[in-house]
Amino acid sequence: MSTPGRPASTTSSPAATPRRLGRRLLQLYAGLALYGFSEALLVQAGLGLGPWNVLHQGLAGLTGLSMGLVLTIVGAAVLLLWIPLRQRPGLGTVSNVLVIGFTMDAALAVLPDVRSLAVRIPILLAGVVLNGVATGLYISAAFGPGPRDGLMTGLHRRTGRSVRLIRTAVEVTVVVTGFALGGNVGVGTLLYALSIGPLAQFFLRAFAAPSAPERSAVVATGQPERAILRP
Repeated sequence: MSTPGRPASTTSSPAATPRRLGRRLLQLYAGLALYGFSEALLVQAGLGLGPWNVLHQGLAGLTGLSMGLVLTIVGAAVLLLWIPLRQRPGLGTVSNVLVIGFTMDAALAVLPDVRSLAVRIPILLAGVVLNGVATGLYISAAFGPGPRDGLMTGLHRRTGRSVRLIRTAVEVTVVVTGFALGGNVGVGTLLYALSIGPLAQFFLRAFAAPSAPERSAVVATGQPERAILRP
């Protein structure tokens, strides 16, 4: 209780910073795991995937590798492109590469096959909404962008082109390439493209963590609300 006539102290207690870090780590890994699960739902719905996962599915069919493993390999390869772009990865960047693909494969191993359209449509909708929730959790934890978002923001800084133009060019390229390799493009692809931005923006605000008093060594600087996760 504050002393009468004296304002309450605004200084954080010694335990405040560890508590905040714990909350952010929980958001980070809960978001990544939920992201992998939501992508597995979209695969099971079979009505079309997000742009990068069209590519991942096409490569999985071509190589015989699991889709989650392909996602991990592509994420690591994209991360190498950060070097000439002078992008700095954070804990979230590395965790993105390692966690999402593993979780996706684990979910695909246990989710039942569905054939009825009456079931596949709700699964598609659930996958898209949960993807938005996961994006808000992961990005608002502020541990650095995913590899693919970092690539786009890095290209934006190096070329001076708008993020929207670069994102469109990159995602059209990966969709066309993935479709040519056998990836699933459908109504779900369009629904994802139209809805993930507004959903992510809403959940970014809902899960935003309080501002840190000082910069953390594991946080990559930037504006998280401008980035939308694309594993």
